[in-house]
Amino acid sequence: MSQARRPARPPAWWYDGSQPPWHARLVSGVYAAVVALRRSAYRRGWRKRVHPGVPVLVVGNLVAGGSGKTPLVIALVERLREAGWTPGVASRGHGREDAGIARWVAPGDDPALAGDEPLLIATRTGARVRVDRDRVAAACALRDAGCDIVVCDDGLQHYRLARDIEIEVLDARRRYGNGLLMPAGPLREPLERAADCAFRVLNLGAVAEDALAAQAGLGEWPMRLEVQVAMPLQGGRAQPLAAFAGQRVHAVAGIGDPERFFATLRDAGIAVVPHAFHDHHAYGPGDFAFGSPLPVLMTEKDAVKCRGFAQPGWHAVPADARLPEAFWVALCANLPRRA
Repeated sequence: MSQARRPARPPAWWYDGSQPPWHARLVSGVYAAVVALRRSAYRRGWRKRVHPGVPVLVVGNLVAGGSGKTPLVIALVERLREAGWTPGVASRGHGREDAGIARWVAPGDDPALAGDEPLLIATRTGARVRVDRDRVAAACALRDAGCDIVVCDDGLQHYRLARDIEIEVLDARRRYGNGLLMPAGPLREPLERAADCAFRVLNLGAVAEDALAAQAGLGEWPMRLEVQVAMPLQGGRAQPLAAFAGQRVHAVAGIGDPERFFATLRDAGIAVVPHAFHDHHAYGPGDFAFGSPLPVLMTEKDAVKCRGFAQPGWHAVPADARLPEAFWVALCANLPRRA
């Protein structure tokens, strides 16, 4: 694997049980003081929260890196629409080239300008998606565009946006690591912050149904990522993922935890040649000079950035979030009533 393809990895001490170095603990103490001061400023009213006037659901995590928020956001949009709402999605759009410019995102947009996750959400759901560093401005734009509820993607730490429901997403394999704040540990905020969230969703990945209850703890809603098909990037009919069982494939993942995707393919009986990239990696044709003409399977998030130069045999593997029906009943029960 070339240097350009080697993804950034979290420090080993975050998850392997070893002691963080002294300098990481020192910086972590300073970071903790800044986080506490910022939280206190909002709690005491020194800094003002702004509510857009329509219900706001925030989906986020306490741990740095990917946890499976995007599939949950897509599922939320679809369920809210089924319940009669007109949802819109607010996102910062990490990795955008012009991150300082707010814009609407629609299917077919340039992923370098839209951001890979917002573009995937817009493509899968058809909902209005607004990317803006200022989540309050994004939520207000969605309201003015006719959305009567806002789903904020990755916004737990964006306190200025007042919210009605917070949903924390937690990776079942890594959980909170060593439980320390960055850079000594993976936490963006102290563990007690999780108690403020109305829902905690535990991302189990693509595991068997009978493993859900065993891995989810008290107060955690299990979420399984269902992967069943592979979609050709050049168009055409979907293939069952099982059609690749027993074959060697190039597996491409530029997400927070690439190994989660590789493990999913291996669980389906596929022989994986892994190619891990940085999260939000900007792909080019040269990234796919693998040297052997095997099929290519990639995440949907990666696929939205590769359609312009896709070759025959390249496929996206959609992941659909599946949660217990009781979760959706509880969520709807906690939503404010529509005017």
